[in-house]
Amino acid sequence: MGFRRFILKRLLAVVPILFGVSIITFALVYLTPGDPVDLMVGMNPHVSAADRARIRADLGLDAPVYVQYYRWMINGLQGDFGIVYASNREVSEIIVTRLPETVALGIFGWVFALLIAIPTGIYAAVNKDRAGDHVSRFIALFGISIPNFWLGLMLILVFALWLDWWSVLAPREPLYSTSMLWYLILPGVTIGTAASAILMRIMRSSMAEEMNKDYVTAARAKGLPERTVILKHVLRNSLISVTTVAAFLTAGILAGSVVVEVVFNWPGLGRELVNAVVGREVNLILAITLFTGIALVIANLLADIAYAVLDPRIRYD
Repeated sequence: MGFRRFILKRLLAVVPILFGVSIITFALVYLTPGDPVDLMVGMNPHVSAADRARIRADLGLDAPVYVQYYRWMINGLQGDFGIVYASNREVSEIIVTRLPETVALGIFGWVFALLIAIPTGIYAAVNKDRAGDHVSRFIALFGISIPNFWLGLMLILVFALWLDWWSVLAPREPLYSTSMLWYLILPGVTIGTAASAILMRIMRSSMAEEMNKDYVTAARAKGLPERTVILKHVLRNSLISVTTVAAFLTAGILAGSVVVEVVFNWPGLGRELVNAVVGREVNLILAITLFTGIALVIANLLADIAYAVLDPRIRYD
């Protein structure tokens, strides 16, 4: 089986997965007490039961749950993800508007994680069982254990309030302006800390294992500089394991963005998802969930492509 067929097979396999995720998500929202109508008119004592029933009928919320899901699925396949009941905004418009902010935050998180994990993992492997290795273990344990919402609040307290290096709220400027990119550093560090800690330990373990193999001994016997042996030979083979874990950590970064966006008041899909859950906006919840699933599929496909680049011996047979 060629590489193209492999990718096609992976894409087809994800269809039933996304279908199952949409069913489970729809059922969980439906089983949650209350609905958008209750939240919209709950504080208005002048709305009668008849008015509530009429509003539910106008929004299609009076139909059986399987009928509501069927309507959503058919419309979703045509690119229509419905509206947000409370504001009457198109869900697709919200996705298009908020997606760039979430992507930018995720990129900053990954850049921070890789810039910290790879050099630190290399240093820990080269200095195995020495002081630097022990310090890296402590830092990794700290990074994995610390809650990202607490870390975000501490970064805001120290760097925004005490040192006044960052603003507390995101500036009202274009996404890729200098001030916005500067503001993204703190949430990027917050969302990438746990991933960097995990990747650092994977990088250290993988490199320590590779350095004990015969091809490394042969390279040293040929008189190659230690720097060349580490960076050209050992590093490339070690990155295969890091790539595997990095693809799975994409889910953690996407999940962490929900909390981080709320802490930093970042206008991305994570904050919209929180508001949608509070408002029982099932159309928006389903759309964000499906886009998250698609992002995970893309991340795993990119990891498969990276395998072939890092190790030409890999074949998709």
